[in-house]
Amino acid sequence: MILIAGVVCCSTAVIFIKLSDVDPVLLAAYRLTLAGVMLAPFFIQALKRHPGVFMPRYFKRTLWPGLILGLHMILWFVGARLTPAVNSTLIVSAVPIVMPFTLYFMVREVVNRREVAGTFIAFAGVLILGVSDYYFSPEHALGDAVCFASMVLYAVYLAFARRNRDFVSIWFYLAPVYLGAGLICLTLGLIGWTAFDIVESPFRSYPGRDLLLILGIALVPTVLGHSCINYALKHLRGQTVTIINLSQFIFAGLMAYIVFVEIPGGSFYASSLLVMSGAAIAIRPAR
Repeated sequence: MILIAGVVCCSTAVIFIKLSDVDPVLLAAYRLTLAGVMLAPFFIQALKRHPGVFMPRYFKRTLWPGLILGLHMILWFVGARLTPAVNSTLIVSAVPIVMPFTLYFMVREVVNRREVAGTFIAFAGVLILGVSDYYFSPEHALGDAVCFASMVLYAVYLAFARRNRDFVSIWFYLAPVYLGAGLICLTLGLIGWTAFDIVESPFRSYPGRDLLLILGIALVPTVLGHSCINYALKHLRGQTVTIINLSQFIFAGLMAYIVFVEIPGGSFYASSLLVMSGAAIAIRPAR
């Protein structure tokens, strides 16, 4: 139930992104930094409950996940504005395509033949989505490619969460990861603004609407959504979590239809069928 709640919360991210006019790199920085600040009280409480547990070696284990999460967020924020909401969420949610391999190399969770077969079928679905978008709308194909790169990073980030499930408190892991990822995005934003002039100034003032959207995207899909998924990875197999995470595009598609009147094309339904079929094959237990 916690995992499903997290998936629903995460599916709202694409709506916040499309409603906001904030630069995508800065939006990722504000989202993650604010999420880390929101979790700071829980981190401090965990320190009091487990004194002396959060040692430097634990902190070092949060650096790589923070970097991967920050890069994932930037790419997805850029890609989500270049392609329809259902497309971006479907591609980023299709982590089972690469998750079995990242789990094997990082956690040594064995990938069986059924998972491999399901992975290739799901991958065919993503190819159909990308090829059809390129044929009918080249700008959507670019957004799909950016989201695909973001999805690969997301799979690595989830594999790190699975590998670091031995943390005494989940707050020892989440708070540093969110805050570190936010600072990385903010650093890249400053470089892009000062050196290349491709990112807007982070020192500008924002209207109340954008401030509420920043607060919403930090609270709902990050503090609630990502945290629930990370918690589920402490107790469930990584492939199980990513399969259930596929349902994100259903909720995102429904919300995008209500908010933006985005009606998905036929390729979306075909690719969805293949992705879900591949997922079903991957998780179907042996007789």
